[in-house]
Amino acid sequence: MGSSITQQIFQQLVNGLSLGSIYALIALGYTMVYGIVKLINFAHGDVMMVGAYSGWFAITVLHWSFLPALLFSMVACALLGVVIERIAYKPLRNASRIAALITAIGVSLFLEYGGMLLVTAQVRTYPPVFPETMYSIHGVIFKYGDIVMLLTSVILMALLHFTVQYTKMGKAMRAVSFDKDAALLMGINTNNIISFTFAIGSALAAAAGVLMGVYFNTIDPLMGMIPGLKAFVAAVLGGIGIIPGAMVGGLMLGLIESIVSGLGASTWRDAVAFLILILVLIIKPSGLFGKNVREKV
Repeated sequence: MGSSITQQIFQQLVNGLSLGSIYALIALGYTMVYGIVKLINFAHGDVMMVGAYSGWFAITVLHWSFLPALLFSMVACALLGVVIERIAYKPLRNASRIAALITAIGVSLFLEYGGMLLVTAQVRTYPPVFPETMYSIHGVIFKYGDIVMLLTSVILMALLHFTVQYTKMGKAMRAVSFDKDAALLMGINTNNIISFTFAIGSALAAAAGVLMGVYFNTIDPLMGMIPGLKAFVAAVLGGIGIIPGAMVGGLMLGLIESIVSGLGASTWRDAVAFLILILVLIIKPSGLFGKNVREKV
């Protein structure tokens, strides 16, 4: 009896890490953009949807394998992210926060319903990209896809960490997030850095979209809404604007959702995610990794 309970716990951990790694990838985009331009980019979940469709197109129409399709999707969304930033957000750099927020919601709706126009509202099935191999370790079942998803997420997060900490662009990004005006005076082209941040965040969202398609086997033009909001919860949970926080927040949220489903309350999964948001905002608004900084309004 005890061993079967342990098995179930470990099974939920495996499922939770797979789902959590997707949330973490999306949450990273929210956090990076917020860290640099203090904007919650609510269109981020829909960029993930575009990524999922780009990957689907590469796999079904161009007959590419998983890795080239993933890279194609990431490049396509990086370009989309830069275009969105230049057209929609750049003119509002000095506008009020609420104007930028409303624009983000507008961009989100534009992507969703533009997507419906282009690809119709029907649900598409993601082709199986991984062999159906199952691994069983002490009764805990791993799918081949679970392992690839976790590895992909970990590699992408490690690359992001390396970029931000050790490259010239990363140092410039940190400078801009710390003090945009001082960075400008030091000769850093803040516009390029902001575009670069949107490109990286959108590429990570695209990777999450492809992984999500593979994980759930279906995609549709509104698929980005709920994961986008949950990734926002993950970013807030970890401390918005803090990169390690987004990773930890995403993985925690995935694990909590899996545990809730494992307890037989899968209809409550979404409710639990938003309950966490409310609790975090009440108890520790700066998130797990955040410092309490009073903000002048």
